[in-house]
Amino acid sequence: MKFSPIEKQNASIVTFPTEMIMANTPTHRAALLRHMENGTNRLIINLEEVKYIDSSGLSVLISALKYAQLHDGEILLLSPSDNVRSLIELTRLHQIFTIYECQDAAIAHLSHSSMQVN
Repeated sequence: MKFSPIEKQNASIVTFPTEMIMANTPTHRAALLRHMENGTNRLIINLEEVKYIDSSGLSVLISALKYAQLHDGEILLLSPSDNVRSLIELTRLHQIFTIYECQDAAIAHLSHSSMQVN
């Protein structure tokens, strides 16, 4: 998992690995929550490279969303592959996550939402 700060946004782009499966989700969940606990509670989670995600991988997304909501943050999903998007839609998570295909549009959304908070 890679964290890339977005300047002046108190936000990060988080790039997930190619597989989000039970074997690696505890490590990824801990890293993601630790990053958020350090003050970055607005994330764009880049799913472009994810080829396979199971239910434990989806639970990492939900854990991040719950943490963000409790701390006035926001989680956006970016560019899920067709397989990942199908699973997100099958589990109806597309109803609770905002999904973007364009990174610039996702960053603009965070910029706009931060102006509303201030």
